Amino acid sequence: METVKDYFGSLVFNDKVMRETLSEDVYRSLKKTINEGAELDISVANAVASAMKEWAISKGATHYTHWFQPLTGITAEKHDSFVSPDGEDGIIMDFSGSELIMGEPDASSLPSGGLRATFEARGYTAWDPTSYAFIKGKTFCIPTAFCSYGGEALDQKTPLLRSMEALNKQALRILRLFGHRDVKRVWPDVGAEQEYFLLDRDMYKKRTDLVISGRTLFGAKPPKGQEMDDHYFGAIKPRVAEYMEDLNRELWKLGIMAKTEHNETAPSQHELAPVYSKANVAIDHNQLTMEIMGTVARRHGLVCLLNEKPFEGVNGSGKHNNWSISTDTGINLLSPGATPYENAQFLLFLCAVMKAVDDYQDLLRISVATAGNDHRLGASEAPPAIISMYLGDELSAVLKAFETDEVYHSEEQSFIRLGVDSLPDLPKDSTDRNRTSPLAFTGNKFEFRMPGSAGSLASANIMLNTAVAESLRIYADYLEKADDFEEALHGLVKHTVEEHGRILFSGNGYDEAWVKEATKRGLSNYPTTADCLPHLLDRKNVEMFARHGVYTERELRSRCEILLENYSKTEIIEANTMTLIARREILPAIEKFADDLSNTAMHKNELVPGLECLYEKQAVSKLSGLTDRIFGAVVTLEKAVNEEGDCSCNSGKAEIVRDRVLPAMRELRSACDEAESIVGSNCWPFPTYSELLYSVD
Repeated sequence: METVKDYFGSLVFNDKVMRETLSEDVYRSLKKTINEGAELDISVANAVASAMKEWAISKGATHYTHWFQPLTGITAEKHDSFVSPDGEDGIIMDFSGSELIMGEPDASSLPSGGLRATFEARGYTAWDPTSYAFIKGKTFCIPTAFCSYGGEALDQKTPLLRSMEALNKQALRILRLFGHRDVKRVWPDVGAEQEYFLLDRDMYKKRTDLVISGRTLFGAKPPKGQEMDDHYFGAIKPRVAEYMEDLNRELWKLGIMAKTEHNETAPSQHELAPVYSKANVAIDHNQLTMEIMGTVARRHGLVCLLNEKPFEGVNGSGKHNNWSISTDTGINLLSPGATPYENAQFLLFLCAVMKAVDDYQDLLRISVATAGNDHRLGASEAPPAIISMYLGDELSAVLKAFETDEVYHSEEQSFIRLGVDSLPDLPKDSTDRNRTSPLAFTGNKFEFRMPGSAGSLASANIMLNTAVAESLRIYADYLEKADDFEEALHGLVKHTVEEHGRILFSGNGYDEAWVKEATKRGLSNYPTTADCLPHLLDRKNVEMFARHGVYTERELRSRCEILLENYSKTEIIEANTMTLIARREILPAIEKFADDLSNTAMHKNELVPGLECLYEKQAVSKLSGLTDRIFGAVVTLEKAVNEEGDCSCNSGKAEIVRDRVLPAMRELRSACDEAESIVGSNCWPFPTYSELLYSVD
């Protein structure tokens, strides 16, 4: 019987395959490129390409593609076959080093944010050897970066790799000061917890809003949602278990370390979490995971929803970004050790993160800014839009001791007493969990809980990597000049706590009192994408990214334009979908039901003259008022959409969406949802929340 060990990574050109298919010299040269960033000689590239081709063909592949991540939020690929003419009316299977290293996809229809005109179609893909190539279907996929003819980054991967290099450079400076001469590389590790909903595909197809926008734009509150907390960690239903089993197998073939699966809080909501890996590999794997989730769901008659807020009133879906920093010698730089107070190196890196989060609150908010995520943030276990950090009692006390120049008296490790003789006492972590915290320290890593489920994690990690690199740069500049390293280090930690302690918060992020307190502390609060995105171009941000070579100002401006445009387009598509459904489905359904009630009342009066027919009369009266309200809301929404269309700049469009379109959408939804609670199920035109959320058995 085939086991997981037999097929794990079977579709990946990984290190094991490289050792088996490459000569020792070629393998050593390639590993030097991967581990140290050394330039790859074309002769080595040719040898690697030949081995890749032979291996891929042996696995059934007929084509290859440069697999890249443009600024669309999803991946892109153009397939070329290995087939080449042999000059004698036959073929040879060919793949060269130059084809491996660089590709030239047509870039004209991919977002550029003004970096080039539409007629300037040329773009280039460049092989990323630090992320293993893999086979998907019949195609050999080569992870690549994507840039314009002028060299500007047109993708998510290029700035991510730049940010990782920036973090590496500055972290090494700090580690040298602590005597770590043996460390050659530092990188961020990421574990991406992916939340999602599974729905019956037949039910899904009956909802125009789900098909077009990926979330429900209408839907009255069901009698039962998540109030009983009976879905979270509950027994997994057979149909879902079969899906998860199939999904795991597909992911494991691709070397994706899918580890944890469970039911999430909302009905029909679930989560998948992998083992940690280097940030760029983790993000590649997460992009693949999202694609495969959808593919596998179709095989099971299901649909996988990745929208951040597919259902009003129940939990939305996030993608928790667990982030830490590791060395090539196996050290986790965010691991406190047994005595955090004495672990000066850990405290300095902890302070670097604290300073980065406080200095660049706006960038962290921008990194998760999408139309879908705006609907999710601030409720149902999603953190609020206000950035803060949670460290837990012990670490907070340690930092407080530095701030006040007091001696911290560490208690012995405490245990959770379970009160049952047969059960062991459990050692407590140094922190509890704060589910409302945007960025919580969870023992040896930070869990950034704000990213939405549908998008790439590249942006969040670019911001974290670069902001922390900036903190470390400032620290290194100061400590390298210090006469007394230990005294300077102590002062630096104390100063950081004094200057940036405002970012620490351990309370309830949903409490209105926190909004007032955050304002008092001077923390930023950007409720919507339209509010935060313009700050991407604040001078401090432009200068910081340029200093570390992560983004040029032109690249930042292009991303700002793309993100603003995507925000407006997403909401306008939803608004147009709402007016379509209201006019063609909801209003006719209400009218039919009201007409049926009127006819019923007339028939009753014929049978029993003088009968009051209170239910029919009140319902018809209520529905008549609602039809007028719905029609008025439709007209108002259509006017707002037209106003957005008449605006010529993306920032202006985003403001109109925020101030005009979204309020009109909320009013239209409110009226339609109220009507849903009155209209009979035989007349309502599409499945309700109850039917959708409990459709998978």
